Amino acid sequence: MITLFNTYEIDIKYFTLPIIYIAIGIITYIILKRMINNIFTKKYLNSFTKRHYQKRADTIRIMILNILKYLMIILLFLSILTIYGVNIKSIIAGLGVTAAIVGLAFQDIAKDLLAGIFIIAEDQYEIGDTIEINGFMGEVVFIGLKTTRIKDYKGRTKIIANHNITEVINYNLANSVAVIDIGIDYDEDINKVEKVLNNLVKDLNQTLPKLKGEVEVLGINKLDDSSVVYRIIAPVSSMEQYKTERIIRKKLKQVLDKEKIKIPFPQLEVHNGK
Repeated sequence: MITLFNTYEIDIKYFTLPIIYIAIGIITYIILKRMINNIFTKKYLNSFTKRHYQKRADTIRIMILNILKYLMIILLFLSILTIYGVNIKSIIAGLGVTAAIVGLAFQDIAKDLLAGIFIIAEDQYEIGDTIEINGFMGEVVFIGLKTTRIKDYKGRTKIIANHNITEVINYNLANSVAVIDIGIDYDEDINKVEKVLNNLVKDLNQTLPKLKGEVEVLGINKLDDSSVVYRIIAPVSSMEQYKTERIIRKKLKQVLDKEKIKIPFPQLEVHNGK
């Protein structure tokens, strides 16, 4: 009878303790996750600093949570093994040899982990940045220990192993420049054209969003086959150049139509052979 009771007690121990350990591990992870999220939340920063800090903070926060998750899994696994009488010390002692074997077998994974750490440490890019890797351009939506995910404007998400990221173009490290070329008919008075463009620029400097400097008329950029091409530039926030160019083109068309200044279009002349 005592033997049966002891056997039942041992079975309960093997069944309940792992569940308790797992529950404690999950609760601990949730508490630590909330603490980490709170640490990386700064409500008292000004708007510009907050945006920059939040992108950087989100990247580092996700990396820390990934590391924490893997550490919790390893600690839980080792703790459960002790319940079943497995000698953890011998396992830890043999980790050196095992690590060498695993390192050879999983070289790419190790490279991914190291590359992920260097991406964060060197601040190559952050979550929310627009980057280009191997011809694929999009917004960084996730940085993990193993992979980076980039989503382009069409909604396609590309998952790239970190060790394969050797060259990166980051469009968020500096301001962008909107460049607009507008062709004017050769018959138009260039002094009038320049006066109209300069007046337009004054208005744009007051109304354009995301400006990081002065809108400028650089003057005649080239003499094309059928038009005199003027160039206008506008320094703007990173990746805002496309939207700004569309706004300026619309304004240009409205102003030039109002001032009766012709914008030439391609024409085909047909000559009769008679």
